[in-house]
Amino acid sequence: MNKILIANRGEIARRIIRTCNKLGIQTVAIHSEADGDLPYVSEATEHVLIGPNPVVQSYLQGDKIIEAAKAHGASAIHPGYGLLSENAEFARKVEEAGLIFIGPAADIIEKMGDKIESRRTMIEANVPVVPGTENGVATLEEAIKEAEAIGYPVMLKASAGGGGIGMVRCDSEQALSQQFVSVKNRAKAYFGDDIVFLEKFLPNARHIEVQIFGDQHGNIIHLFERNCSVQRRNQKVIEESPSPNLPQDVREKLCEAAVQAAKAVAYTNAGTVEFIVDENNEFYFLEMNTRLQVEHPVTEQVTGLDLVEWQLKVSNGEDLPAQTEIESAGHAIEYRIYAEDPKTFFPSPGTLEKIIWGQDARIESGYEQGNAVTPFYDPMISKIIVTGEDRIDALRKSQNFFNHATIAGVKTNIPLFHEFIESPEFVSGDYATSTLSNWMEKSKEESGL
Repeated sequence: MNKILIANRGEIARRIIRTCNKLGIQTVAIHSEADGDLPYVSEATEHVLIGPNPVVQSYLQGDKIIEAAKAHGASAIHPGYGLLSENAEFARKVEEAGLIFIGPAADIIEKMGDKIESRRTMIEANVPVVPGTENGVATLEEAIKEAEAIGYPVMLKASAGGGGIGMVRCDSEQALSQQFVSVKNRAKAYFGDDIVFLEKFLPNARHIEVQIFGDQHGNIIHLFERNCSVQRRNQKVIEESPSPNLPQDVREKLCEAAVQAAKAVAYTNAGTVEFIVDENNEFYFLEMNTRLQVEHPVTEQVTGLDLVEWQLKVSNGEDLPAQTEIESAGHAIEYRIYAEDPKTFFPSPGTLEKIIWGQDARIESGYEQGNAVTPFYDPMISKIIVTGEDRIDALRKSQNFFNHATIAGVKTNIPLFHEFIESPEFVSGDYATSTLSNWMEKSKEESGL
C-alpha cells in the first residue's frame, strides 16, 4: 500500500495520516464544503472535495469515495470509525473495485453488524449473551408479550443500531408502548432497517470491552480490556484501561471470551467485543464493533502499540505477534471533549476562539484554534488521553489537566469532567453505566436546581 484514501474526517483522519506518514505511505483526504479548512485536509498528501455539507451527500457517498480513490491512485481505503466503517455494502464494493478495505471482510461486518444475528452466533460459540428475544419483534403486542417474559426493565434496541442510537430503556408496559414506534422509526431513519429486539436491562452494570485483532492467517489475539461505563445517552464519554475493581480471573475470562467470539466468525483486522458485567461479575456479550474504536488510544497507551499501523500490516497480509508477546503496563484514561451544553448535552456549534490545554496528556483533536465546529457532524472536538504509572497517578494528572484546560467560543463538557473526575463515584472506580446520570441528578438536587 503506497497510497491510502481516508473515508472519514476530523480527528480520526489526522490519526491515520500520522501513522501513514511514519510508514512513508501517501494519503488522500476527502472533505465536505464545511470541512475544507480543517487541519486533516492540509495534512494529507492530497485532498478532494467529496460533496456538500450534509453527511448523506458527502461522507456517505460510497461510490464517489471509491471513484476518488481510484482517480488519485490509492490502493486502499481506511474507513476510520462511524460513517461507512461498518457498512458491509461499501466494504464489498471497495473489494470489487480491486482496492483493499482496511477492516474485516464484508461478510463479517454483515454478520456482526446485525445484533440479532450476532447474538445467535455468540450463543452457538458458547459465549454468554444478555437474556432477550431470539428474533426481532414486529409489533407492539409481540414486544409487550416478550417483555413480560423477560421481565422489566428491558432495553428496546435497533438490530442494525450503534453508537447509542436506536436504544432506549423501558421500565414498564406504558414506557414500551410509548417508545416502540419511535425507536423503529429512528432505526429506519439512521440505519435503513426498522427491526428491533428486546434485551434484559441489567441495573448497576459495567460496560467493558476487549480489543481484539485477527490476521489473514487465522491468528486472533486480544489487547486487554477497557472500561467504558461512563456514558451519557448510552454513548461513552470516558474510557480507561485496565478496568478498575475487576478481579483478575474475570479479566482473563473476558479476554478469553472475546477471542472465542472473534474465532467464531474467523475475524480479521481490528475489532472490539463488548460485554455487560453485572454486580456479581457475571458477564454477557453485548455486541461486536467491526472497526477501530474511538477509544483505541487507551489501549495504545498501556501496550505501547500503534493499532492503526497494525491495521495496515494485517491488511497487507502480515502476521500478528503471539499473545504472549503482548503486555500491558500503567493506566490510561480517555476523555471525549464535545462542543455541547454540559447540562443538557445538546450540541453547541460555533468557532473555537481559544483553546488552552493542560499538561501531561496525549491530545487527539480534529480541530485547532480558529476552526468552526459546524452543526452537520458529531460535535466531538478532541480526545484527551492521560497516562499514569497506576490509576491514582492517572487521576492526579487528569485533575491537573482539567484545572488548566479551557475552550472559548462554544460550550463544552470540560466543566462537567472537571467536577465528575473528583467525585467519590469516579475516584473509587466503582461506577456503572448509570453513574454519570445519577451523579448529575444528585448534583442538581444539592444545588437546588
